[in-house]
Amino acid sequence: MAQTALELLVSQIDEKIEQLKEYISVGRADNYEEYKRVCGEIKGLLTARGYTLDLQQRLESSDE
Repeated sequence: MAQTALELLVSQIDEKIEQLKEYISVGRADNYEEYKRVCGEIKGLLTARGYTLDLQQRLESSDE
């Protein structure tokens, strides 16, 4: 069950990252501050994604 929840979380994080990347790539950031904020959000989501994948791997290893 934990794996399914973690896979769902990673999927949702990936989806949000893609939305933010598209937001930037089409030039919707009104100014540099907005651009920096969105880049920071992407960076935070990538960090959370890494922690989630690490947790998933640890849980899989402990099941073996």
